Amino acid sequence: MDRLNHYDYEVSRNISAESPPFYALIAAAMRQADSINTEKLRAAFPGVYADLVARHNAPGGKLEGE
Repeated sequence: MDRLNHYDYEVSRNISAESPPFYALIAAAMRQADSINTEKLRAAFPGVYADLVARHNAPGGKLEGE
């Protein structure tokens, strides 16, 4: 069900108040998502997904040259 309940709304306000970078939010959503929503996020943000996987598999999350 693609609905925003009151609790989720309030949590989103708290997260937004911290002003995290947009792609950090997308990566965090990918980490928390179930398989269906992971695929939706992957389709919408393929580069972010590829980077998240690469960093997950890299020592300390750093890619070559960083």
